[in-house]
Order: sequence, then structure tokens, then C-alpha cells
Amino acid sequence: MAEQHLYDLIIVGAGPAGLSAGLYAGRATLDTLILEGDTVGGQVTTTSVVYNYPAVEKVDGTQLMNQMQSQVASFGVEIQHDAVEKFDLTGEVKTLIGKSGQKYTARSVIIATGANPKKVGFPGENEFRGRGIAYCSTCDGELFTGLQVFVVGGGYAAAEEADYLSRFAKHVTVLVRGDHFACPVLTAKRALDNPKVSVEYNTEVKEVSGDDYLTTATLVNNKTGEETVYHVDDGDQTFGMFIYIGTQPATKALANILDLDDRGYIMTDENGKTNIDGVYAAGDVIHKNLRQIVTAASDGAVASTAAERYIILQKEKQGIPIHAETNKKPAKTVGQTSELSQQENTTRHEGNWLPAEIDQQLQPIFARLTKDIKLQVLTNETELSNQLVSFVEEFASLDKHLQMETKPAPADVKYLPQLRLLDADGNDTGLHYAGIPTGHELNSLVLGVYNVAGPGQTIAPEMVERIKKLAPTKIRIGVSLTCHFCPDVVAACQRMASLNVGITATMIDLQHFPELRKEKKIMSVPATMIGNDPVIFGSQSLEELVTAVEKYHQIKINEDLKK
Repeated sequence: MAEQHLYDLIIVGAGPAGLSAGLYAGRATLDTLILEGDTVGGQVTTTSVVYNYPAVEKVDGTQLMNQMQSQVASFGVEIQHDAVEKFDLTGEVKTLIGKSGQKYTARSVIIATGANPKKVGFPGENEFRGRGIAYCSTCDGELFTGLQVFVVGGGYAAAEEADYLSRFAKHVTVLVRGDHFACPVLTAKRALDNPKVSVEYNTEVKEVSGDDYLTTATLVNNKTGEETVYHVDDGDQTFGMFIYIGTQPATKALANILDLDDRGYIMTDENGKTNIDGVYAAGDVIHKNLRQIVTAASDGAVASTAAERYIILQKEKQGIPIHAETNKKPAKTVGQTSELSQQENTTRHEGNWLPAEIDQQLQPIFARLTKDIKLQVLTNETELSNQLVSFVEEFASLDKHLQMETKPAPADVKYLPQLRLLDADGNDTGLHYAGIPTGHELNSLVLGVYNVAGPGQTIAPEMVERIKKLAPTKIRIGVSLTCHFCPDVVAACQRMASLNVGITATMIDLQHFPELRKEKKIMSVPATMIGNDPVIFGSQSLEELVTAVEKYHQIKINEDLKK
């Protein structure tokens, strides 16, 4: 049995605090691992535009995190997808157990798990999530094009996202519980000065209701008690309600281990140290007054520097060399949703779809391809079909292992035009893309190629066996190209397809297939459809998706036995 690798430092969480901590640890040549159970970049990737990061006038939240991740990777710091579920932080060696079942050990740990969006708790909030209730404007905003939208909240996020949502909605109404916005005046003015945005103060949501979609909201003035009922406008199927009322710290697994305040935030000293030696915390998860990207990044730097001092003392006591090898290669980021940086490059790309910097970043991935792969475009007589052909032609030109063919779509194929990945022998791999996989979905396509024609994303042998045992399954993943959560779900489903010939996993850009949105009543992405089962909304891990497919077939078996 292989000996357990002992890291100098493990950072739990890859938001701005975790990435900043990783940057400082990498520069200090510490043997460092970052574990992230969800999306690299954390809550920042749900932010449409960041206006208050120093030296950057404004920047897309995902782009900012892409740049930070790229910088961290350049110092050889590895980022691995796994959600830590158990912590043993006693003793000199800290042990973490991931959701995958894998064990990780380190001399020091930094907790940078951040905080998750709070739910308000009004009746109907859970029932209509994905059918009108939403929490991420960049993911779901375009699905509410031409519809009325409400934004619940009165802080930074509510003001900024109301302004952002106005580019899609016919009108945005902000519901503020207090009598003013609880954010700086200049931030509030983005909403207040927008002619498509109105504000209702001292207003709360009492309940929401509907049939298939959200159609009714009862609002109450918390000063007068007066109730107002909003019903969906004539001709509209639904309206949107985006929730931005703050966050809840992700500390559930640490409740009886670290000192927490009465709201669940981790108590630390000025250096980020917790009540346990060698354990530090940083970012939105700690007790502090201001939670912003810049303060999280600062926390990460402070905690990492303190952890470095602790690690050095431990190694000196044990007579162990202090620094890791300095000739480490930049860490691989294959499998991260933000692996394709959007940084500017002075070299201009001649094509219409892929800028030069994307081409450059893809080369190390394509260099690992060992087999040919055919990019088959099933066409129909539409402008979208012409655009998909143009995109695939340019993408296929990036590497000699990529070949392209076009073919009129068979009559029995739905969701056209469609790109399919075929293996070297011309066999359908089950990895399909309905629409054009650009935007965040370029990651899905790159990972699909890597999984079929290269070594593929590494997953546990036990998981590989579970996937290979799955019965034939058709999986569809409804996406928006602006959704940063979607590529992880698409990649996980398509990883299953790459390992099991009976599974097909089709990415579907819902912008181009409104009939599917209507049929499945989808108003949020990612929207995963396994066979004919109800839609699964939101980010899902590979473990969760495999379990869902197993349950789907077990239910079918039970139903057949009853017949």
C-alpha cells in the first residue's frame, strides 16, 4: 500500500481567500494542495461585474478568478476537486477526509470554505427554485428575458445584480426590508439611477405560489402590515425572484472542532490562527466586519504567511528540509471550470471564435492527446447550424488529432444542430453538444476531447467501476453559456459517457431550445435530466450524478417487478 503523501499545507476552498493563500504558499515553495468541492472562484463567480477590486476599474467575476487561478497554478500549486466532509485537526499531522473517500494529510491547514447564499425561508421558496426562484444572475438571468423580475435584498449584491438583471428583464423591482440600501451610495445608485429598476422599501416576501412555474407573490410592508399580491403579467408564464440577502458560513463540519461565533463564523486572531495550533482560517468564513473580495484575498495572504512560519518551526524540530523542490512544473488545471483564462494577449487571433490566448492555453492540454478524434456536426438548414460548422472548423484546426466532418442530421435526432465526438474508429462516444459550446461551455468541449482522446480526468478506481456497471442512460444537461456551474455538471456527465458506451450525455444550450425549457419547466441552470426523471437543478458532483443514475435504474427495476 502506497504511503500517504504528507503536504506542508492543505487549503480547503478555492475562492479568493483560498487562491490568495495558495499564491503565497506557492511562492514560499511549500508543498501545497487546494481542495475545492464546488466551483473554483467561489461566490465571486456568481458576480456579474466586480467594480471595487484595486487597480481594476471593472471586471467579470469569473474572469477575475480565472486570472487568480492561473497565477496560483504558475507556482505549482495543485487544485483538486473534492469536498472535505471530515476533519481531524488534532496533533501535528492534520487529516482530512473528502467526499470521494480519499484521505489527505498535512502539517498545516487553512480553512477558506467561504459562505453560501442564505435562503429567506418564505413558503414556496424551495418548491419554486428553478421554476422562478433563483440565486445567481449570471447563471439564470438570460432565462428571464422580457419578464418581470424581483430582487430580494438591500446590500451590495442586490443593488449590483438588479442593475445587471435589467439588461434581460422588462423591469426589475428591488424589495428592501429596511428603509434604505445597506451599501455605499455609489453602489446603490447603479440600481436607483437605472430607469428599468424600481425599489420598494420596508417590503418583504410573505409567500410565493404557482402551478408549474412561479406565478404569484404576496408582499407585505413590515411597517404598515399592508399586503400586496403580484400576479404574473398577462401573456407571461412566470416571473423571476432573485435572492440576495447575505450568506451563511460553510462551517457545519467544524462545529465541534473550531471556536465559532453565534452565527457559525470561525474565530481567529490577527494572523488567522484558530484555537488549534497549525490550523488557520481566511475569507468570508471568519468572524469579521467586512466581507469583500479584497479582504478575503488579504486574509488568505496573512493566514498563509502565518502557516508558513508554523510549518518551518515544525520541520526544524524534526530536522526536515524546509522548502519543497523549486523546479516544480506549473500545476495542471484540467478539470477546473475556470481553466481557460480570459486574460488579454497582444497576439491577435485570425479566427472568429477563439482568441489567441485561449489557443495558447489549450496547447498543453492537446499535447497530451494520444488518439485521433472526429468532431461530427449534424447539420440542419439554419443560421445556427452554419455558425456551429464555423466554430468547429476553427476548433478542429488547433490540433492534428482533431478531424471534422459534417453530416445532415438523421430524422430521429432531436436538438439540432449538434456536435458529436466520435472515436478514432468512428464510433459515437456519447458526448454530444446541442448548440455551440462557447463561453463557459468551451471547458466542457475541451474536457470531452481530453477524456476521449487523452488520458482523461483522474477519478477513483472504485468510481470507474460504478460507472462501467451503469445501465444504458440518456442524460441531458440544460445550460446557459454564461453559467459558471454548468461546465462541471456537463463534464461529469460526459466523463460517465466516456467510460460507459451505454451512456449519452448531451449539453443543450437552452437559449436555442425553448421547447425543452417549456416541456421541463426550466427557469434555472444547470438543469440535469436523467432519462424521464424530474429535473435536477443546480451544481452536482460526479458522485451525486452517478448515485442519481443508479437510483433511476433501481426505481425502474422495482417498477418492472411490480408489473
